[in-house]
Amino acid sequence: MSIRTPEHASRPAIEVPPHPQWPALSAPEKSALRDRIKALLRAQDAVLVAHYYTDADLQSLAEETGGCVADSLEMARFGSASSARTLVVCGVRFMGETAKILNPEKRILMPDLRATCSLDEGCPADTFAAFCDDHPDHTVVVYANTSAAVKARSDWVVTSSIALPVVAHLAEQGRKILWAPDKHLGHYVQRMTGADMLLWDGACVVHEEFKSFALERVRKLHPEAAVLVHPESPDEVVDQADVVGSTTQLIKAVVDMPNREFIVATDAGIFWKMHQLAPEKTLIPAPTAGEGATCESCAHCPWMAMNALRNLEQVLLNGDQEILIDPALGERALVPIRRMLEFARERGIGARRDAD
Repeated sequence: MSIRTPEHASRPAIEVPPHPQWPALSAPEKSALRDRIKALLRAQDAVLVAHYYTDADLQSLAEETGGCVADSLEMARFGSASSARTLVVCGVRFMGETAKILNPEKRILMPDLRATCSLDEGCPADTFAAFCDDHPDHTVVVYANTSAAVKARSDWVVTSSIALPVVAHLAEQGRKILWAPDKHLGHYVQRMTGADMLLWDGACVVHEEFKSFALERVRKLHPEAAVLVHPESPDEVVDQADVVGSTTQLIKAVVDMPNREFIVATDAGIFWKMHQLAPEKTLIPAPTAGEGATCESCAHCPWMAMNALRNLEQVLLNGDQEILIDPALGERALVPIRRMLEFARERGIGARRDAD
């Protein structure tokens, strides 16, 4: 097996934005704003789809209005099954693009189209296409955190909840795999499956910042805590985990495991759903930097933070943050996405009732 990162595909410089500073709302102001948004959703036959990493106000509003709070695999499923004419995607741009690819006839809005992803930004479509051309004997598997153009160049699209079974399936067929863009997730999948994989040099700016030495210190302070880690994290952090998995899988672990304390190494936005489903459990953010073992994690994606109640209302009023994709590109990108969804359906992976 080979694990190599091509020199010509080295990671481009990514400009990480500062976290947006949203003005505080009083309780009456927030209640009034939520009521206005609910009315706009009803009037426009729109449904709200929010990722676990977005603000708690958005997640609760999505559930209150018949929408969806989920990981990217279930977001894709929900959007396809919904009868609503408009989907409002609170997350990052690749999620909105996936919704449009699956639902070209629907209007797809996002609170802010600038909300992108370091993995997406770090995998330019033209450079990636050249990488694929250099390795025509490889099956191309890309993580969902990629642009529509990158998906269109792939054979398979996977999310973190389905990456292991898909790659294991391909490895059993003797396939060599070209993987992009997250090298940490790719290396974890390779270690678990033994697949022959070429890895693109990409990483999530949030998960890459978790520090193994600081996590060790926190574990010593909380020896009974279970450690939950998303596989976008570096190997030395993953190796300390009791559970490695997707956002949905980590939430399930908090609910199902007998531990009273959990050290959580993923975006802090996930804590809202964890607290909702297991309010008696204590959640400890895994540290991302600094010398103090008890420091609070700053693990929150700045692009996810671009979603807020204020700009959600504005996009429903103005309709100016719409996802548009060239139809021909969308048709090509749809093929590997449908392949993933069909694979998941056949094997019962990712259904909400299973809380994978």
